[in-house]
Order: sequence, then C-alpha cells, then structure tokens
Amino acid sequence: MIKLLMVSLCTAMLAACSGEPEHDEDVGEERRTPIAAYEVVPRDLSRQVTLSATVEPRILIHLNSRTQGTVQHVHVEEGDAVEAGQLLAEFDVSEHAVELRRAEAREQEARLEYERVQQLRDSDSISVAEQQRAEAAFKVAEAERELWQTRMNFGRILATQDAVVVERHIEQGESVENQEPLFELAVMRELVLRPGVSERDVRYLTVGQRVPVRLDAMPGEFIEGTIRRIFPMADRSSRLVQVEILLPENSFEEGIRPGFLGRIPMIIDARPNTLAVPAAAIGDGDGERYIYLIRDERLHYQSVETGITRGQWTEITAGIEAEDVVLATNPIDMSEGTAVRIVNWRG
Repeated sequence: MIKLLMVSLCTAMLAACSGEPEHDEDVGEERRTPIAAYEVVPRDLSRQVTLSATVEPRILIHLNSRTQGTVQHVHVEEGDAVEAGQLLAEFDVSEHAVELRRAEAREQEARLEYERVQQLRDSDSISVAEQQRAEAAFKVAEAERELWQTRMNFGRILATQDAVVVERHIEQGESVENQEPLFELAVMRELVLRPGVSERDVRYLTVGQRVPVRLDAMPGEFIEGTIRRIFPMADRSSRLVQVEILLPENSFEEGIRPGFLGRIPMIIDARPNTLAVPAAAIGDGDGERYIYLIRDERLHYQSVETGITRGQWTEITAGIEAEDVVLATNPIDMSEGTAVRIVNWRG
C-alpha cells in the first residue's frame, strides 16, 4: 500500500515538473471575440400609414326653388331612387299659366301683324321702317311668351341625374321662396372617401393607385379603392392634403352607405425587397459609413452607402449583397482582421 502511494506521488511530481497540461485541445488556438451576426436578406421597408375618412357620395346635388309659390304636389321621399328627368314636385303655377296664355295671344297678334306688313312691303305699300317695327314687336311678344313658359317650367322640379333622394325639405301645401332648398340628391354609383394626408407623405401617392379600404360596418372585409384625384392645396391649418379615393361602382348595391367610417392602410414610399442591416451595425469614420463583413471567422471592413432608416433597419444601397454575413452590433471597438466567434444571430 505504501509502495503504491509513492508511485502515484512520483508520477504527479513528474507531470508537474514537465509543465504539460492534462488536456491539450486548446493549445495553439487563437482567442476569438464572441459576437452577434446578421445574414443579409431582402426586407420590405415600405412605410404604411392608416388613414380614416367617412364614406360620402362624390356628387351631391342641391335642388333649390327657382320661383316662389305654394307646393302643390310632392312625389318622392327620402330613400327613393329617381331617374334623370323624373318629376319630384310641382308648384301651384295657375297665375303663371294665365300670364302664359296672355303672352301667347300677344305673340299671335304680333305675328299676324308682321305677316300683314311683310305682304304690304312686298308691294311697296309701306316703308322699310314700318316693316322693322312690326318685326321688332313680334320678337318682343315671342320673348315674353318664352319668359312665361320658363317660369311655368320652374314650377316643375325635375331630377337632374339618376340618384337617390337623401333630403326632402318641403311638404305639400308649404309656401316657399325663391332659392329655398327643396331636395338633396346623391349619386350612389360614385362613393368616395376623402382622407387628409400629411404633406410629407402625399408626394408618394399617384392618381390611379390602388388602396385597400376596410369599413367598420363590415369588419374583416377589404374593398379595393382607387385614388381618383389629389387636391392641389394643403389645408392651411392642418397642413393635410385631401385625397379622393373612389370605391367600386357596385358599392351601394353591396350595402355600403354614406356615413360609414372607412380605414385605409395605405402604403407610403413602397420599398419591397430592400437590402438592409441593423441600424446599430453601421459605423461612421473618416467621412464615410461602414460595416464589418464576417468571412472565414474574421472581420473585414466594408464601406457602404445608406438610404432610409425604418425602425431598427437601415437600407444599404451599395456595398453589400444578399446572403452576406455582417456584424450586427456597434462596430466602433472592432478592427480589420479580428477573429470572431458567432454566438447569436439577429433577424
């Protein structure tokens, strides 16, 4: 037993004197700095803003009285669909009718006189001046008849387009004055939203651009709208530019109504398939921006040109390619050729 103990002790002393470690797998291995890395892949850096606006008819027609009088008949109510030229209401125009008959009689009398004068003029029985006076009198009588006919027509309120009656301001037997509101008609085949867009964003929008629209009244459904026009001026107080988005022609038939609240998740400055790196990975030095590429477990300095920054990502317009592996953290304390070991991947 004592002999065995002495042999073990001698063996340990010989190992200590030789200075060799018991495990030699790390001998000669270079020290490597642990880092986080990122593999460059195309990303969508498009910017989206969500706007909101109320659905409204693009064409809203206000019909006002063009004469004064008493409403004799009203033929429509709110919600009625009407066609262009359809009779909506009638005024009591009995007084105008009497004046029209009187004007027609005067016109007939003046015409007969003019025809008689023309016959006499053909035989040189009267002067040219007499003929001209008869002609002028006939034209005055004709114009007076047309005036009263027009006033008679003002007593018939007609729809100017195919539309829906959304407001009715008169009742039968009511007296109205000239230019008093009578009806409001909405052309439902053209429903629009008019959101205000920031002056910084509106320059990225174009007429004809397709945009998705979601209505609170129809959750889960998206409707494709089209930018119909962009107004030429920004609001002086809000600095917002109004944009008109046209909904599909059959929207009203599908149950969409003016007054519904619409939300528009609109793409501003579309940048799909953009090469980008974490914003923290870009350094500044000697008047240029740079990153470190990782190749063969070493850092390689690479100058780059940058574009926009969206959140934690910065666009790289020159200097890298897809599938490059880069240092994902601040490069300020790193240097060319540093040996590294990737312990974390960013993505």
